[in-house]
Amino acid sequence: MIPEHLVFIDLETTGTNTLQDRVTEVGFYEVHDGAVVEQWSSLINPEKPISPFIEQITGISTAMVAKAPRFSEIAEELQGKLAGKVLVAHNARFDYGFLKSEFRRLEITFQENILCTLKLSRALFPEQKKHNLDELIERHDLKVQNRHRALGDAQVIKDFFAKIRDEQPHELLAKAIRSQLKQPSLPPHLSLEQLKRLPSSPGVYLFYGENDTMLYIGKSVDIRSRVYSHFAGDHRAHKEMRLSQQVRRIDFIETAGEFGALLLEARLVKELTPIHNRQLRRTRDLYSIRLASSVTFGSKPEIVLLKDLGGNELEGLYGMFRTRRQAHTALREVILAHGLCNRALGLEKGNGACFNYQIKKCRGACVGQESLQLHEARLVTAFASMKVRSWPFIGAIGIREKSDTSDRTEIHVFNHWCHLRTVDSEERLWEILDSADMLPFDLDGYKILIRFLEKNRLDIDLINLSFDECAPRIG
Repeated sequence: MIPEHLVFIDLETTGTNTLQDRVTEVGFYEVHDGAVVEQWSSLINPEKPISPFIEQITGISTAMVAKAPRFSEIAEELQGKLAGKVLVAHNARFDYGFLKSEFRRLEITFQENILCTLKLSRALFPEQKKHNLDELIERHDLKVQNRHRALGDAQVIKDFFAKIRDEQPHELLAKAIRSQLKQPSLPPHLSLEQLKRLPSSPGVYLFYGENDTMLYIGKSVDIRSRVYSHFAGDHRAHKEMRLSQQVRRIDFIETAGEFGALLLEARLVKELTPIHNRQLRRTRDLYSIRLASSVTFGSKPEIVLLKDLGGNELEGLYGMFRTRRQAHTALREVILAHGLCNRALGLEKGNGACFNYQIKKCRGACVGQESLQLHEARLVTAFASMKVRSWPFIGAIGIREKSDTSDRTEIHVFNHWCHLRTVDSEERLWEILDSADMLPFDLDGYKILIRFLEKNRLDIDLINLSFDECAPRIG
């Protein structure tokens, strides 16, 4: 269904950074059932100079906004006009991000449904490569009265929506809109107000059932959107249906970014053991493969239990497995894939050809067709991709993560792949120095950090720390 009550809105700003830049103009058209019921616009004093570059684009100068109201002076009126409406903007994340940031400075939570015409254009016209506002104006022959001014651009957005509403099949347009809004099928024991208070920011969300039973913990870069998606699809997936029927309360914890959300989710799932979380549960025993030296042949792979190793002996280990069976399976797959010899590896007793040679899965180290030196070299190569990483730092480190949309900053502290703690300032790092406990090795934390380092290796805000007393143990 296409919403009947829409607000087509546009902002002009001093730049593109929601933390540093400010709004200079707001304009919107409120439309009900296709008819304009209100037109509103105002220049805004951004309380900072407007650069010549921005002035050239928008035509809005520092002098023009000098006597305009500050955002704080129009915030209450604007919030009242937008409350409960579906806001329609082009590249809506930009406009919505600035609105949320301006309201946040006033300690006002701003949460409304957003519809992006850029995304609508992509969904309806996938054959087109560009979907910026100038392209839409030219492609759809839209009239422009005052480009790069809030009300002028809001009118273009309004006219574009009216055009696709008239020209596109109703169900196709409705489907594209539903995909964006993701309106939830309201769970029987939750109110819409509980859902609307959820933030559109990174973090962790927690579903509680009857008697505050912990049902499920999830993470997202957009908590609100992710929670909505649970209930938007509850009729298609059994798990979502059960959650929808059981959930009584939703809580959330915001984080600075995705990295912090991943770490927090992994920790909370282990601590609170939600009924519906199967991944990330605490594993008491972890297994790995170690290449031990064999007297008869070369290296001999053996499956070891990490907690039996003591200390932080991750050197020379290959792969991390939650069960011994998983380790055995991985070992067998590597041997078969690379034509290695079970007898040369000390895994099969007797003399002569091993079983794998008889089924043509061994290159013949057991019968002298391959030298033990070459077999050893191929063995090392075969296991190389599974090698457990050595800790690449001298001691503990802090990784600073900053929010893209707020002033939230977090520092995640690690030592020997173990996540010790997350703090919100460098001053609080000293609390960790004084009180960090010995921690067991955590496979999930190891994987999360490995992926983060690989993905962001050129852009990591690293704090070098050194406190040997915090070194975690395995087991």
